[in-house]
Amino acid sequence: MHEAQFYKKLNDLRVECQLCPVFCVLKDGQTGNCKVRVNKQGKLLTLVYNKIAAFGIDPIEKKPLYHFYPGKNILSIGEVGCNLHCSFCQNHNISQCKAIDYPGFQIITSEQIVLKALETNNNIGIAYTYNEPFTFYEFMLDTAKLAHYKGLKNVVVSNGYINTEPLKKILPFIDAFNIDLKSFSNKFYKKETKGKIEPVLNALKIIATSNSHLEITNLVIPGLNDDERQFEKMVKWIKVELGNDIPLHLSRYFPQYKMNLTPTPVEKLKHLYVLAKKYLNHVFLGNVNDKFHSSTYCPECKKSLIQRTRYFTSSTGITKHNKCKFCGSQIYIVN
Repeated sequence: MHEAQFYKKLNDLRVECQLCPVFCVLKDGQTGNCKVRVNKQGKLLTLVYNKIAAFGIDPIEKKPLYHFYPGKNILSIGEVGCNLHCSFCQNHNISQCKAIDYPGFQIITSEQIVLKALETNNNIGIAYTYNEPFTFYEFMLDTAKLAHYKGLKNVVVSNGYINTEPLKKILPFIDAFNIDLKSFSNKFYKKETKGKIEPVLNALKIIATSNSHLEITNLVIPGLNDDERQFEKMVKWIKVELGNDIPLHLSRYFPQYKMNLTPTPVEKLKHLYVLAKKYLNHVFLGNVNDKFHSSTYCPECKKSLIQRTRYFTSSTGITKHNKCKFCGSQIYIVN
């Protein structure tokens, strides 16, 4: 076990974890809301240092990141645990599992992960993903620092439920984020995720003003977060607070975990796509095999710049200086 960062010692061997907005207060022997941090005699320890539960090579588009080194691969790692408890979780077998109960950990060091990333073909770096990466903050930070110094890129795929201080500490080592903005309703967050929306919006604003690349995912769930007026408020907020170049991925919901609603109608996704495009330059549909709604277009001349069919990517309209080949407009992309 490894000592955690961002906690405060209280009386009677209690500690307060200050990593995320839950602010767990733990007695000796208690495990936090995320299921991976434990109080041992007044010291907060992480149970997931130097170990991983998931490991693979993915197309960068699978994160999803469409405007960050399109067509490249990325080494992806994940743990167990999460600080939210979404009723519709797509990876609940690891995200909602206690670290002490998980039998499938692979023991591995930051050095071994970085070496594997350097040896992998067409690979740009390391993605911290699958479960909520901020729950294994210490291991992610140490790995990201080493990867950064070796010239690799670091990508975080997160729910954005993180406090300001730890987010700002890790920012210099993270090249790109995909943040899951689950709804624009605090009522939805409270009921369906057991969290709050405001910390996520705060994290998004911090990332957007940093040097890190940012993309956003919104899983559209029928009857729960697909109200068009609320959706329009969300995309307006993204435009005003973050910028209209931030890519937005609209993902199709399928029944998972505790939720058994019918999958999102594709026509609904297409309708929201049109609505979002009124405010944002780059909108994409996920979990839908649709080349038109998955491709990148120039906001000025409307020409097709990057064509995507599932995870096959063909970049034909972007210059090496990230400009449109047809009209010269600057495109928000890292290439």
